Amino acid sequence: MQEMTPQQVHQYLKTTDSNPLLLDVRESWEYDICHIKGSELIPMQTIPGQLSKLNPQQETIVICHHGVRSRMVGQFLEQAQFKNVINLSGGVTAWAQDVDENMPTY
Repeated sequence: MQEMTPQQVHQYLKTTDSNPLLLDVRESWEYDICHIKGSELIPMQTIPGQLSKLNPQQETIVICHHGVRSRMVGQFLEQAQFKNVINLSGGVTAWAQDVDENMPTY
């Protein structure tokens, strides 16, 4: 699994044609407070039951609050044969600090 900082992900999203899935694995109440535009919410506990809805060939950027849950989900996805998984280091907290200063935090 690749690790990318918020700045790296932000730049990458501006330049890539690959249309990665922005997979937010936090709880819905967290997502309601703040999220990265275009991200899809699938809470961590529900990932195993929804795995068939995800494309293992699609590049997937996994997002959480601080980057810990997303790393765990990324490892799970890799074990499930997902080919291109990226963890957002520092999560939405780091994104708010480094990319979108107007994003609410909690």
